[in-house]
Amino acid sequence: MPRIIHGADFHLDSPFTGLPPEKARQRRRESRELLERLGALAGDEKAELVLLSGDLFDGERVYPETVERLRSVLGAMDCPVFIAPGNHDPYAPRSPYAAGDWPDNVHIFRTAEIEAVELPELHCVVYGSAFTGPERTDPALAGFAAPADGRLHLMCLHGHMGAAESAYGPLTREQVAASGLAYLALGHIHQYSGVNRAGDTAWAYPGCPEGRGFDELGDKGVLAGTVEKEGAQLRFVPLCRRRYHIIPVDVTGKEPRAALEAALPETAAEDVCRFVLTGESGGADLPALETAFAPRCYALQLRDETRPSEDIWARAGEDTLRGLFLGELRRQYDAAGDEAERRRIALAVRFGLSALDGRDI
Repeated sequence: MPRIIHGADFHLDSPFTGLPPEKARQRRRESRELLERLGALAGDEKAELVLLSGDLFDGERVYPETVERLRSVLGAMDCPVFIAPGNHDPYAPRSPYAAGDWPDNVHIFRTAEIEAVELPELHCVVYGSAFTGPERTDPALAGFAAPADGRLHLMCLHGHMGAAESAYGPLTREQVAASGLAYLALGHIHQYSGVNRAGDTAWAYPGCPEGRGFDELGDKGVLAGTVEKEGAQLRFVPLCRRRYHIIPVDVTGKEPRAALEAALPETAAEDVCRFVLTGESGGADLPALETAFAPRCYALQLRDETRPSEDIWARAGEDTLRGLFLGELRRQYDAAGDEAERRRIALAVRFGLSALDGRDI
């Protein structure tokens, strides 16, 4: 029953293009510091095995200091470490995995063929294979079955569960159930999947350990715990330095600034926040709100998805330019086929009224 840590999808040296350049540079530095937190966790957990299921690097462009830090942290772990390269960091002659000396306790799977590494001291076998290019359409687990020899059989793999036609290592639950593995440590999906079962095999995606955009929300981390033939007792351990949040803020009947104030998370100064204004509104002054709240968040985005309040339409019947403008937009709003079209018309109303009033848009 070895104590393991399972991580994947670190995407080291990601460009963080959604942030201002200085903060993007800071986030790249912070993502390297993630490695020290991983090393500390391995020590705290007294890990006997670390499984890293690919995409440790974001692409071919990797800074030398990033590779050196990864080697240093993994080499300092007092246990075997296995890496199964993924579609972003495939094993190739020019990849970081093929360059320089990796620590003796680090085993990198280098081919698409499944390789077995025996660990007699743990009475287990660790299997794995690698992406050798940016795509992999062959089902790595097709026809694979670990022997029923009394040992614990684990696999470290980058792949796409439930997507038989995927270009990123297609896997099916039927293949997993037939594998004879006690645990399949997967990478590729950036959201923690929970620990699942297919037949007698437990499998999981830990998700990425550090969010990089608004499609990677909340706590991010790795899995830690024990694995035995009867199942995997693994818990999610957050490792991220910062979190991404999408926070809806209903401003109906409220002053937008007060509504934002009430919705601001306690960790806003450390996190990247997108506030989405919803409900009915007479129009929010987004530049003023950004000026007020940007210093209180690590990074801030504001989106206005409110619909016009009835007060906005009050002058639609006037025999004035404003009345004609509002009357025409109200007819379009009422005839809109879906909510997305209504939001577009509502935005046009606010822009038009701002222009008529001589206000900044």
